[in-house]
Amino acid sequence: MAINTRSFMERYLKIRDKRAQLVDFKLNAAQEKLYRVIAGQYREGRPIRAIILKARQMGFSTLTEGMIFKDTATQPNISSGIVAHEAAATDNLFRMSKRYYENLDEDLRPELKASNAKELIFDFADGNSSIKCMTAGNGSIGRSDTFQNLHISEYAFWPKNKGEILTGLLQAVPNEPNTMVIIESTANGYDDFKDIWDKAVAGENDFAPVFCAWWEHAEYAMPYNGFALTAKERELKRLYGLTDEQLAWRRWCIKNNCRGDAELFRQEYPSCPEEAFLMSGRPVFNNEKVMARIAEIGKEEALKTGRFLFTWNDAESKDRISEYSFHGEKQGFLRIYREPEAYVPYVIGADTKGEGKDFFAATVIDNRTGERVAALHMQVNESRPFTWQLYCLGKWYNDALIGVEMNFNTAPIEELQRLQYPRQYIRLTYDSATKKEQKKYGWKTDGNTRPLIIDREVGQVDENIRLFHDIPTLREMITFVYDDNGRPDAIEGKHDDLLFSDMIANEIRGQQRRYAEEPEAADEDIVPYEEQADDLLGFGR
Repeated sequence: MAINTRSFMERYLKIRDKRAQLVDFKLNAAQEKLYRVIAGQYREGRPIRAIILKARQMGFSTLTEGMIFKDTATQPNISSGIVAHEAAATDNLFRMSKRYYENLDEDLRPELKASNAKELIFDFADGNSSIKCMTAGNGSIGRSDTFQNLHISEYAFWPKNKGEILTGLLQAVPNEPNTMVIIESTANGYDDFKDIWDKAVAGENDFAPVFCAWWEHAEYAMPYNGFALTAKERELKRLYGLTDEQLAWRRWCIKNNCRGDAELFRQEYPSCPEEAFLMSGRPVFNNEKVMARIAEIGKEEALKTGRFLFTWNDAESKDRISEYSFHGEKQGFLRIYREPEAYVPYVIGADTKGEGKDFFAATVIDNRTGERVAALHMQVNESRPFTWQLYCLGKWYNDALIGVEMNFNTAPIEELQRLQYPRQYIRLTYDSATKKEQKKYGWKTDGNTRPLIIDREVGQVDENIRLFHDIPTLREMITFVYDDNGRPDAIEGKHDDLLFSDMIANEIRGQQRRYAEEPEAADEDIVPYEEQADDLLGFGR
């Protein structure tokens, strides 16, 4: 990637403008911003790596294709790859490269050895160079190639296995000077693109983060006719130094391009990176409210982090846990936000490890208030270590009512029974053989209960988000979105274990009392939980 690339592009390349006219390629302000970053990396002798978070129609793809074309069409043995999110976009990017070639001065134009639907191969005496355009969707694309230049286009909108595809493509680019990888996309919620962006901002990878707000694009302005500014417009003017002409264009764009929806404008034309991610995607929860709560909690640590240490009555048979105590550890998998209070009723929802790389998770709720007081989060190969911690957690919180999801794994329920844990959530099932209702331990998430617990959790977040203290749980809310079929689910590569343990705990509260109560003095006066549950389930005693 030679440093005179800009002069080559502006002197020799033609682009199609918004009036469908062929014009000389002159960098706009947004393109200049990116080019300065790339030129700086080149001068330092580093591999060129940039990630671009963009608003619409900024021209970043035009610039990236121009740089790739110049590098590939002017020297031998250069292989460049361009990968778009869908076939139509791939076609468009290929046409852009072909237009550069067809309108290049004849004395600069290399012989074209081949030009098929998606590839240009330039014939040089010392070796061919090529530009290959591909569509994401196949995990094997690029795995047999070596690229000097790679353009990842609209990465946030790649298919579900995009992390796997990107990993394979990145291996195809040597970590050497004179190589270039550009990842660009508009935001699409809190996905893998955002993870890479956040790491770039934090300096945890070699990608330079580049963001351009809508108001940095010179075309986004129109004559001001003297209208009175709204409070929001005055705020934007103060925050970003906007001109009245820019605000006039914003009004026009909201009215004509965004169906009168100012929130849609914020999504398509963000003013800052945070707004880009916050307003995009199809979140189930109110992400603005959740993000505000995370910011409010800040970097405050849990009251305690650690795990339970315990001893067995018989170490060989592991018959029952005789003693337990909380052991503080900085990186512990148990986070305590409120310690147990005497006689207070608590409930615990537990989500068992399902398919893939999920965690075991549990959430403790103070049943008087709904406040989330503790969270347990473990990634272990089998359920018993989690169940032993869950047993101790329940005992510590005054023999809390525990509801374990039974969809994927009933072993924790059975282990709690073996350990004679006194309070497990009871559900009713219908036995078609006996035509009678039966009582069984464990929470079942199905087509009826799943929408219910999600809806109630959304309502609680909207009504009183200060009940939530666990930042990892709140982060799972942010990445819990409606998929293409309208089903609420975690974004690929993200988890929802803590979120579901929280929702289960919130739902089973009806089987636990909601007030603090001292136990009766005589043990024989205490009603066993199974009998208490009969009343709640309608059996009577």
